[in-house]
Amino acid sequence: MHHRLGGLIWSVLTQNSGRIFLGTAAFVLLLAVSTVTAAAPAVDAGKTAIAPALAPRSPEPTYKIKIGLDGEVYPVFANYASLQRPDDRNWGTVEITIANSTSAPLENHIAVKILGWSDEEIQTVDVDAGAVRTFLFAPTFYPRLYNNREIAAATALIGVRDASGKLLFTRTVPIRLRSADDIYWGPKFEYAPFIASWVTPHDAMVEKVLSQAKEFAPGRRLPGYEDGKNQPQQELSTYVQARAIYRALQVMGVSYVKSSMTFGRNTDISERVRMPRESLRQISANCIDGAVMYASLFENLGMEPEIVLVPHHAYIGVRVAPGSKKYMFLETALTGRASFERAVAAAEVGIKRYPAAQVVRILIDEAREVGIYPMPLVFQTAQGNAQPDLSPGH
Repeated sequence: MHHRLGGLIWSVLTQNSGRIFLGTAAFVLLLAVSTVTAAAPAVDAGKTAIAPALAPRSPEPTYKIKIGLDGEVYPVFANYASLQRPDDRNWGTVEITIANSTSAPLENHIAVKILGWSDEEIQTVDVDAGAVRTFLFAPTFYPRLYNNREIAAATALIGVRDASGKLLFTRTVPIRLRSADDIYWGPKFEYAPFIASWVTPHDAMVEKVLSQAKEFAPGRRLPGYEDGKNQPQQELSTYVQARAIYRALQVMGVSYVKSSMTFGRNTDISERVRMPRESLRQISANCIDGAVMYASLFENLGMEPEIVLVPHHAYIGVRVAPGSKKYMFLETALTGRASFERAVAAAEVGIKRYPAAQVVRILIDEAREVGIYPMPLVFQTAQGNAQPDLSPGH
């Protein structure tokens, strides 16, 4: 058996001659080797010593975090989810999946916040032993989110504590906030009903248009649907009111300007849609901008608008009378350059050009029934901070 004692120099100095007594050094070295040999455990020839086994690690819960769509948060979805009770949500801004691989049930207090952009949502959750559960969070965003017009970076903060308050898990996740104008249609327009969030009937700018439109209506009245009218009478009244609104927008100078480009992921199935307030301020609107603008005006009057999507274009319709299956449609892109009658005729022809499978119809009243409400209205203060809209009617 060989031992290497690297770095040791064995030497003894004599006081008289300064010579090195090698014999003494050899004796000391032999003594050291003998001591090491005696202390080593006996190992049979040809066998390897086995290190003692480590104690098995106890299983621990794991946490998986998913945020928005591919890490991007669309304000329209965030607003919808925050208006739902946690148990009623079918998706959230932040999704946390807990896998409890322990042998005991788990109780966690989970806190989620988008730093600088939202308040904090806290949920107390239970996960049985061996179970996997997913929890949906939708903290309420501050008004600044709905005033944001470009993609922005943000950070999500997630913290998990046990019943005693001990911190078990914490994580920060970088995310991107999409512009408040951005809608995600989905691969087959499955999220099209969310366009109803752009229909804002109580916006002060919408009400201003109606106050001007009544000047073009008989008797200076825009009564919407009226009790006591039969269907032909109401259909005529609806036609007259729509024409007055169309004329008011023409006088204001509203005309077609395409401005649908946006930034971020999935730009082939998402786009910018201007809120009616923005279109009216800029007196500019493309087809979908115009559709939500007209829908806002009709809904304000208590009428039932319908947005119609066909490949690469959009139209607005309004039910001609309560309970009727008939709609009057408008080509909003013609507002600035053609008569009302021509806009009605163009819409009828344009929609009929496509088979039913290529036509998507969004009834605004049905969207409201499932909790798709207008996005919060905000305005810009002199200091540049977004605040809730406190104008009359809000």
